[in-house]
Amino acid sequence: MFEHRSETLAPMPVFVRRMAVSLVLAVSVAGTALGIGVLGYHFIAGLAWVDALLDASMILGGMGPVSELRTTDAKLFASAYALLSGLVFIGVMGVTLTPILHRMLHHFHLADEDMAADPGRRKKR
Repeated sequence: MFEHRSETLAPMPVFVRRMAVSLVLAVSVAGTALGIGVLGYHFIAGLAWVDALLDASMILGGMGPVSELRTTDAKLFASAYALLSGLVFIGVMGVTLTPILHRMLHHFHLADEDMAADPGRRKKR
């Protein structure tokens, strides 16, 4: 998916396309996780749809629960959903930042190769 370190830096339209694909994938994963949370809080915990959305959003965002859960099933779901949400957050950040970090590191690698090829380009103090 990405160019090898021996290749030139990808042009800006290729980078923008990579970022768009990454963002679509990240939003899809986050949306799916949010949907699982809303359904679980609604059907397992018995919360209203808006309250289920609020609790799922807060857990997925790392803020914590809002509503009090009374049944054992609801508490077990909330525990599993909180663990899933932590992994989803890490995954979404990784997918989103990968094209940016790859481009940055590739750019630094090319700059190092240019310096090694032409030592006269280095600034003198």
